[in-house]
Amino acid sequence: MSKTSARAENRRPVGVGVPSPGPTLSAPALSAVPPVTAVAGEPLPAVQRAGALPPATGPLRVGLFLLSAQFPGQSHGEALERTVRSAVEAERAGLDSVWLAEHHFVPYGVCPDAATLAGMLLGRTRRIGVGTAVSVLSTRHPVALGEQAALLHLTSGGRFTLGVGRGGPWIDLDVFGGGVDAFEKGFPERLDLLLRWLRGSRVGADGPQFAFPEVAVVPRATEPVRRPQLSSWLGLGGRSGPVRFPRQRREDEGLGEELTTAGRPVAGPPVVVACTSPGGVRLAAERGLPMLLGMHSGDDDKLRMLELYRTAWLAAGRGEEQLRRVGRRHVAAGVAQVDDRAAAARSTLLNAMPGWFEYGLGAHRTVDGRERRMRDPRQYTELLCDLHAVGTPRQCADRLLATAERTGIRRFALLAEGSGENEATLHNIARLGSEVLPQLG
Repeated sequence: MSKTSARAENRRPVGVGVPSPGPTLSAPALSAVPPVTAVAGEPLPAVQRAGALPPATGPLRVGLFLLSAQFPGQSHGEALERTVRSAVEAERAGLDSVWLAEHHFVPYGVCPDAATLAGMLLGRTRRIGVGTAVSVLSTRHPVALGEQAALLHLTSGGRFTLGVGRGGPWIDLDVFGGGVDAFEKGFPERLDLLLRWLRGSRVGADGPQFAFPEVAVVPRATEPVRRPQLSSWLGLGGRSGPVRFPRQRREDEGLGEELTTAGRPVAGPPVVVACTSPGGVRLAAERGLPMLLGMHSGDDDKLRMLELYRTAWLAAGRGEEQLRRVGRRHVAAGVAQVDDRAAAARSTLLNAMPGWFEYGLGAHRTVDGRERRMRDPRQYTELLCDLHAVGTPRQCADRLLATAERTGIRRFALLAEGSGENEATLHNIARLGSEVLPQLG
């Protein structure tokens, strides 16, 4: 038994009771994958590790998921200030990355362009990775987004990761002109055009959504990344003060997420795809891209999606070794709230997040008037507390370790602003870095 396995077994994470057999994960479409009986907090069977999941090697990579949430009573500026300060604090605390969400016309999140905000945060930091979670392709021209991504990739020394998704059936589609077809049918074409732009030197298009003559790709994302000088990487920059060496981020971090069919890393910025449905999982696997899984997904849901990903990956003619390499790059979104007592951590979130969900998500308008149902805000908050790193530092570490053991996922993007208070968020991030990270090996 590995060191991680022993910890996950002996120190049960918050929200996980006495282990009991979970559901057998099998389906006709997944008949090639061995069925799995998942047991909470225990390591996966060896046969499953050899199948859908990569081996659990290397430390966990923990980052922040920054929604720029506008809690009731706050201004837009306050929400954005919290995001900027949180990113700076995340680097100071030794976290691996920050992931930025984008939304339009709703207080759920007041950042309308994650790539623009990423550029500003890359300028404010020195070594932490910055990614979008996600840039919504249904409302963006893929070439325009590709130009932004190339610019950020080249000027940041390779610290930028582009996360993309298709978004939702919101009024955004009318405002930006994509229409409902861009959401329901257009994502594959948009993703393929984006990837051609990021991986090529000249690109043209002749599709139902985009048609234009071949043009030169400028700036070219495939050029070698210019690494910063050591003094710049350490954040010295001619300024005096203490130097804190990064605990997590490595010089090669962020490279090699996407592989060719021959298994070679693809040049340019890493790309991840938000996956919330079987169609999205298959799309990501067929294009050799890692997944970004939402914070509503529990470990059983993650296992099902990983099994489907493996099936689609092998059907596309890709090999097992490639699967293991890309599998280490999947990212799972979650929630983190650290306190001296588990009850206090849960209480903090239950006091603030239901009001934000009701206020923020309730403002969504659909593009065509279709009916939409919103989760009960309090029940959803309780679910997130049960699924994720909410509790004492030890419980938070155990929760992350248990998920890594059951699923093989090693990268996390954790929402730390659930208290709704700016200073409390910064304190939560500091504790995540100083008290939880050291327990993750």
